Parts: sequence; structure tokens; C-alpha cells
Amino acid sequence: MSRLQSEWRRLYLPLATDGQDADPQASRLVDAHGQTRAMVLELARPADWEALSAVWHGVQVDLALPAPAIAVSGVDGYQLWFSLAEPLPATRASAFLEALRARYLTGIGPERLRMLPAVDALVPLQIQHADLVPPQQTQAEHWSAFVAPDLAPVFADTPWLDLPPGEQGQAELLSHIDSMALADFQRAEARVHERLTPALASDTSEPMPDLRERDHTGAQPALDPRHFLLKVMNDDSVAMGLRIEAAKALLPFFNAPDRS
Repeated sequence: MSRLQSEWRRLYLPLATDGQDADPQASRLVDAHGQTRAMVLELARPADWEALSAVWHGVQVDLALPAPAIAVSGVDGYQLWFSLAEPLPATRASAFLEALRARYLTGIGPERLRMLPAVDALVPLQIQHADLVPPQQTQAEHWSAFVAPDLAPVFADTPWLDLPPGEQGQAELLSHIDSMALADFQRAEARVHERLTPALASDTSEPMPDLRERDHTGAQPALDPRHFLLKVMNDDSVAMGLRIEAAKALLPFFNAPDRS
């Protein structure tokens, strides 16, 4: 296994199982259970790093998450690649990206954005995800690639490489990317959703409030995923498709005994 393949497996591929092919090009970003460790937010037509950099900076400053990897799609856009330390349902990953879009990219038309994995509410078993980076694109000599943050603005007019990117250079860029721990993701998930709740978002210039009750020690417990999904399902400001997916994700909690 090459160094680049190792970095792909460390960050984005489903957790290894016995007999799994070592070639990441032969692996899916969504496992057989509909879970993923990769979340991809793409802004295209045209590529606009100034706009997408608001997300890149925001998740680090506002949500205390690791910086996502930056890629040029090889066609017409920029991508942010987020890594999860533990796999999550594709519907939950999609809902988180939608919350980031609503928080940081409100002025961007939906036709310019892709949030992957994408789940069709009518066909929930058909989950679309991103192509691995860096394959050659349909146009000759246009390659997708991961790029360093300080070089990202250079690709605004031509979001591709004219030559295949070197595997060692791509692996080196990915080696500096960290995965989100589950607890960190849960905290960010709660904060970004609270920030989007109209009652809590009257002044966007203020830091995001954290209204969870403290326990007797003063600590703030992580928001239960069920409570988050209930908030999404009951929030009229959230797209109906995502509310439906939140309801579907809640079904196992209601079909099984509550052990809390």
C-alpha cells in the first residue's frame, strides 16, 4: 500500500475489515451499512475560494474542529474534505453539511453547491458520494488534487491541475489533516444547529451561545444525538428533505427500548 493509499484509509475510507481490498480506488466512501467517514462540501460554477474559505476558517474558529482538506475538483469547483474518526450515518453527515451551508454560505445559490454524501429521500438506499481525489477528469489534462491552503486562491479560474499530481505531495498534504473525534463532532453538531435556530440567532455578530444545562460540577454534557435529530425534525427552517431524513434516523430509537 502506498503512502497516499494509507492516508486515504486513515482519513476517509470505511474502517478496515478482514479481507478488505487494500486499494482505496476499489473502495467506497459509504460502507454496507450506509455509514461514512468522509463529508465533502463543494462550491462550483464558478469556483470561489473566498466564499468557501469562510467555511474552512469557520469550522476551526467557531466550532473548534480540525481543518478539512482542500481540493480542486478538476472540473469547476473547490471542495472541502472533512474526516470523521468514527463512521456516522450518511443522513447525519448530510444534515451537518446542510447546517454548515446555512451558517456560512447563505448567499450562494443551491445550484452551485454539492454536499456529499447525498441521500435521496425517495430512494434512501442510493447514497451518492464524491469521486476520490486525484483521478483524471473527463477533459484531457484536467486533474483533481488536494492543495495547500495558501495556494487555494491560485486555482479560482482554473480549478484543476494540468499534470497528474505527485502521490508523495498529495500524501504529504493529507498527513497534516486530522479526523474529527466523535465527541468533537457532536459538540459542533449541537452548536451549529443552535446557531441556526431563529430564537438563538438574532445577532450573528455574537459568539454562538451554548444553552445546555450544566451539571452539578459545572460541566456541559454533549447533546444526545436523539435530541439533535428531534430538533432538526421539528425545525420549520430546515429543508423538508432533511427533516424527513432526521425522522428516519430516529426510527431505531423508537423501535428499540430506551436504555438511557
